[in-house]
Amino acid sequence: MSTLSALFLKRIGYTTSEQDPHEKITFDQLPQILELASTTIPFENLRVLTHRTRDITREHLVEDILIHNEGGICYELNALFYLFLVDNGFDAAFTRAIIYDNEAKEYIAWGRTHVTILLKHEEQTYLVDAGVGGNLPLKPVPLTGETVTSSNGEFRVTTVDHELGNYVYEIKLKHKDTDWHINYIFDSNMLLSDLAECTEVQQIVVEHPDSHFNKGPLITKLTSTGNVTLTGSSFTKWEDGVVTKEKIDDETFSKLLQDHFGLKQ
Repeated sequence: MSTLSALFLKRIGYTTSEQDPHEKITFDQLPQILELASTTIPFENLRVLTHRTRDITREHLVEDILIHNEGGICYELNALFYLFLVDNGFDAAFTRAIIYDNEAKEYIAWGRTHVTILLKHEEQTYLVDAGVGGNLPLKPVPLTGETVTSSNGEFRVTTVDHELGNYVYEIKLKHKDTDWHINYIFDSNMLLSDLAECTEVQQIVVEHPDSHFNKGPLITKLTSTGNVTLTGSSFTKWEDGVVTKEKIDDETFSKLLQDHFGLKQ
């Protein structure tokens, strides 16, 4: 087992076999690993806001997320999980997606700024996403239209004939959505060549005037009963379908950041 894999499993609290600690992770173990990661590693943009971003490399991902116990945005979280998959012998690749704005009923105009993973297993291709905020499927989702159900809701990937891509990732979150809606579109034929393209995505997120992640703090992660989300002005908690939201000040922000996400400003 690689150092990255060992540190990743330690970070999420996953215990490997005592009989063979060097064994590689199997496909059937991925749902448990994805669920543990979702409640352990937050989706957060603090490095963007504090101007601490740097090139997306294996070394930097290990340092920031696995050693310093920070979180990240899609191009960091999915890059890390991609490396974890490859280290464990999976046939994985990156692709870039375009987020759908459900209020405006259109895809965002500032580009393919979501990074996700395509995984081939037993002649089937799956979408694997560990970096899409509260919209995590928590399981590999086949590119067949089949619905996958997890503790976070229902998820599917369906084919489309669209100039922006050939598949859409659709979600119906537990306790939140009554109907399916599109989260993003991607082209399964447009694969990233290396981690350098994740750095390109990061640059767009950091610099683009329409980027949602360079305006103010956004920290979220799933919990055993729902999820928690912290912004600069509010703290929202979902527990078994019941939502509570409170306004906060700077002092409360720092305390909640530490207490719920294990992070410091």
